[in-house]
Amino acid sequence: MELIRGLHNLRDRHRGCVLSIGNFDGFHRGHQALVARLREHAQRLQLPAVVQVFEPTPREVFAKEQAPGRVATLRGKLAALDAAGVDRVLCVRFGRKFAAMPAEHFVDEVLVKKLGVKAMVVGDDFRFGAGRGGDLALLQRLGAKHGFVAESLPMVASEGLRASSSALREALAQPDLARASGLLGRPYSLLGRVRRGQQLGRQLGMPTLNIHLHKKPALHFGVYAVRVSCEGREWDGVANIGIRPMIASRDCVLEAHLFGVSEQLYGKVIDVSFLKFLRDEAKFDSLDALAVQMKQDGADARAWLAGARHG
Repeated sequence: MELIRGLHNLRDRHRGCVLSIGNFDGFHRGHQALVARLREHAQRLQLPAVVQVFEPTPREVFAKEQAPGRVATLRGKLAALDAAGVDRVLCVRFGRKFAAMPAEHFVDEVLVKKLGVKAMVVGDDFRFGAGRGGDLALLQRLGAKHGFVAESLPMVASEGLRASSSALREALAQPDLARASGLLGRPYSLLGRVRRGQQLGRQLGMPTLNIHLHKKPALHFGVYAVRVSCEGREWDGVANIGIRPMIASRDCVLEAHLFGVSEQLYGKVIDVSFLKFLRDEAKFDSLDALAVQMKQDGADARAWLAGARHG
């Protein structure tokens, strides 16, 4: 899959495609159905299937600190789109200047002149252009003028719930991992590259793999039983996601301790699947108290994972 960072990096060879536009946060069942339909159009027209995403998201620009948490890292989003068979992702930097572009101008300048779109598939709540003034009807009307077709796809329901990123965020905030798994069609996970931390876990006898989350996550802060995969291998473990109140950090970090693993995975990309919520993130009176709790968390995670495996 080709990643194009910004409209300014589009070239003549990128003209002619089928396109979907959205945040695709979490790549739930609705997104999966939408991309499957996009690929049908791409195969029929023998054109690349292209997805346009925004970084940062529109709500992060306008709502700032009140913006909802991210379901997925950008790396995870791109990996999911790649696995679904998308040929190209156009990652557009969203800012107030871009947001002020009238819907008709966006169609003329981006969809027609830069991308040469021949077909579009969007979600049933799709809006675009300044003030969210553009909708499917406008897209279809302008498509008839410029030679492309556009359709919307209802979001797939899961157990009576519309498969949406907002429903997924609500499930993760509770955290209801079973409901999140139903909306996704798989266990909820976060993908990221392992970075060096402050080695506190190692000092306390439980070394961790650290993923720095640059955007606020949607998942409830706390400790979880997890399964971690990397380059075709899998391990059970226990993980904490949060701001690490013991060290007064404001940055959100995912720290995963793998059972029976001593090798270094610095620089590797790992996928952490959250299988069972164990407890809320907490601040302890001392590092000794934290060490005791970390060992208990490890024992709780081992017990649950063993039961789940043999149950």
